[in-house]
Amino acid sequence: MTGKELQEQLAWKIPHIASKAPEQIEAADGFCDGYKQFLDQGKTERECVKAAEKLLIAAGYTVFDEKKSYKPGDKVYRINRGKSILATTFGTKPIEEGVRISGAHIDAPRLDLKANPLYEKESLALFKTHYYGGIRKYQWSAVPLAMHGVMVKKDGGTVEFNIGEKPGDPVFCITDLLPHLSAEQNERKLRDGLKGEELNIVVGSLPYEDEEIKEPVKLKALQLLHEHFGVIEEDFARAEIEFVPAAKAVDVGFDRSMIGAYGQDDRVCSYAALMAEIGTVTPLYTTVTVLTDKEEIGSEGNTGMNASYFEDYVTYLAQLQGADPKTVFANSCCLSADVNAAYDPTFSSVYEPKNTCYLNKGCVLTKFTGSRGKSGANDASAEYMAKVIGIMEHAGVYWQVGEIGAVDVGGGGTIAKFISRLNVDVVDLGVPILSMHAPFELSSKLDVYNTYKAFAAFYQEA
Repeated sequence: MTGKELQEQLAWKIPHIASKAPEQIEAADGFCDGYKQFLDQGKTERECVKAAEKLLIAAGYTVFDEKKSYKPGDKVYRINRGKSILATTFGTKPIEEGVRISGAHIDAPRLDLKANPLYEKESLALFKTHYYGGIRKYQWSAVPLAMHGVMVKKDGGTVEFNIGEKPGDPVFCITDLLPHLSAEQNERKLRDGLKGEELNIVVGSLPYEDEEIKEPVKLKALQLLHEHFGVIEEDFARAEIEFVPAAKAVDVGFDRSMIGAYGQDDRVCSYAALMAEIGTVTPLYTTVTVLTDKEEIGSEGNTGMNASYFEDYVTYLAQLQGADPKTVFANSCCLSADVNAAYDPTFSSVYEPKNTCYLNKGCVLTKFTGSRGKSGANDASAEYMAKVIGIMEHAGVYWQVGEIGAVDVGGGGTIAKFISRLNVDVVDLGVPILSMHAPFELSSKLDVYNTYKAFAAFYQEA
């Protein structure tokens, strides 16, 4: 045997999907048309839940009732407080043999309004913000922003905001200094290029026509909000208002091989898992797809994975068949559906090339997350890695492995550790992303498609 033959037999080289399976290019492009629509419809976690519910209802899902009985093939869903959603297809095996779980998050880094946000300074009306999740603050200046969210008025009525997305809508922005006046700012460290209290959004510049008013521009903004939405300033204390990039999801590159959009971390895995759930027909194992909130701030709160709503839902499923939930969890397994940082040749020093993921080489298995000494990580076992890899290879899914940057450079976390604490086998699987957490992130259509294929194969496991 020649050295070349031995190398081909023993060594591992991850192929470019387009070279190995060019027929997938058209299939991936078609699949991602729906994905781009999902991104545009779901700029916030509440909007993602609504978009997901619409797709589920169209596919025949009904609201889960823990007092009803269900047969194999039945499809149900449940919404938790409008900001997380679970979906299930009942399997043919007894539930005590375990369920198949895919969990992704639908929140994304953004700018939230403070509880008392509106103020006037030097004839400009502005909103004060508090950033949500891990952002690089300087990236959010001088870009068009849209206003999304919900407000509960003093009279109990509810108002939903979506301003800046439709043609003809006004948009909003955060200002930055011109180069001619930024000498002092240029001396700041990059992380402080803009500080948190400088992320102020311009919302108006015209005054209310009354010379006796001390803050006429603020009053004009309040007047317009009241005319269009019936709200008063106090109502901001009863609101969840988020500002996000106003741009739509678009194709990127001469070859249209990539998608550029806000919020792909982690709505890309959410959509792939959701479509795999919808396409699952009478599986052996009951499925549980959970699209959750609050991952970007540690999965806290009663809509995040550190809450009990997911455990309670699976407990209800177990009780339908008289099974012990502890047995169900012990026999279950999960794909924690989250993205990883794709290799960026412009910033190559922060990656370890042999153990990072690349665009167009498939979904990425991330055996462990956390940082440095695997702090805060779920670390998948060899046995479970073998199981998931076997499922994907049997289904012809293109996959790769990766870590989140070089050791001691950084790291990150996912929802995996919150599911594994229930005694469930878990590994992270998702899409490689460039410019993660930026207002405009990049993904490969081929990677998105193979991530969907991975979830579909996982649910249809024989």
